[in-house]
Amino acid sequence: MSEAQAASLTSHPTNDPIMPDVIIIGAGASGLMCAMEAARRGRSVLVLDHSPEVGRKILVSGGGHCNFSNRSVTRDHYLSGNPHFVVSALSRYTTEDFLALLLKHGIGHHERNEGQLFCSGGSRRIVHMLKEECQRASVRFGLNCAVQEVRRIAGVKDARFSVATDHDSFQAASLVVATGGLSWPGLGATSFGHALARRFGIAVTSPRPGLTPLRLRREDAERFSSLSGISVQAAVSSGGRRFEGGVLFTHKGLSGPAVLQLSSYWDGNAPVELGLLQGIDLEGHLAEKRGSKMQLKTFLGRFLPDRLAGFWCDLHGHSRPIGQYSPREIQEVCRLLRRWELRPARVEGFNKAEVTLGGVDTRELSSRTMECKKAPGLYFTGEVMDVAGQLGGYNLHWAWASGQAAGQVV
Repeated sequence: MSEAQAASLTSHPTNDPIMPDVIIIGAGASGLMCAMEAARRGRSVLVLDHSPEVGRKILVSGGGHCNFSNRSVTRDHYLSGNPHFVVSALSRYTTEDFLALLLKHGIGHHERNEGQLFCSGGSRRIVHMLKEECQRASVRFGLNCAVQEVRRIAGVKDARFSVATDHDSFQAASLVVATGGLSWPGLGATSFGHALARRFGIAVTSPRPGLTPLRLRREDAERFSSLSGISVQAAVSSGGRRFEGGVLFTHKGLSGPAVLQLSSYWDGNAPVELGLLQGIDLEGHLAEKRGSKMQLKTFLGRFLPDRLAGFWCDLHGHSRPIGQYSPREIQEVCRLLRRWELRPARVEGFNKAEVTLGGVDTRELSSRTMECKKAPGLYFTGEVMDVAGQLGGYNLHWAWASGQAAGQVV
């Protein structure tokens, strides 16, 4: 089924509602996984989405190469107000399960740093694979289809949900909300899923941006603007959390993988320590230069970009020849380099965030099925829930795992 054919499913209003077994709102990663799993069980499945194509977030994942999972996926890689919630779904749908699906379709993959798994053929291969699986299982789609109202129908033998769109009306015994969070608004992200949950009396933890750059105070940003574009390997830490990796200086603050990781844990007030020259015996190298007339910033320029070395020395008042530093001063220089304290003003907003922290309170849901305890037949999957992964393929893997869990029972 082509996307044009799929979109035409809901293009002609009818007097009677279309009544599949399962309606899924959201044609992203978790929605597609849920759809194919449910349809394989013989359920008639209809997927609705306001976008003109499926899997739009998948397409941009990993810079278009789709960081679809990680070699090591554990509960410790996720943030949630209910940390144990993810264990059941993750234990039943593993990285090897998704790799088997790739193998079935002849799609290659490769591994990068820290176990990150990427699609060798690009993100479109993943989207095409999911669409093909849905097609084989006779999943129907309604694209370019805006949901206007969702309600539960009372007084029928089996509880049903009614979904009214700008094209048609639908009814189903099972309704899956896979609408994602608020990150990537340019790709169509909205608060629809959170609003729907609240209408059904389901608690929602206040959403906030995660995996996003840190913005410095205006006066600091102006001072640091000369460093814009410089990238280094470093450690960043705050509040007991520490991440190592790339750090990028921007014209507004700090970005890069290590900073994005820390942003999800930063409390908004505590200072952030930037640790430069990790893994280098800095004290030993400086000791070898004892008595040297070489300026400190010249020496640091051997290990850091010249602009950064000069800026750091000017900022901390260190511009003398190395031979003029006492042993205690050398220790202090090393300490400051490894614990350079910065005070960000805030995180960037959802337009820069890669994931949404917060969402539908998972204490309201079954960890085995993703079904809402207060409204049987109503399910939530993926990023719409209060589950957010670290950088490295964990968020897409949660989409696969939660979608599969719901798809097995709807």
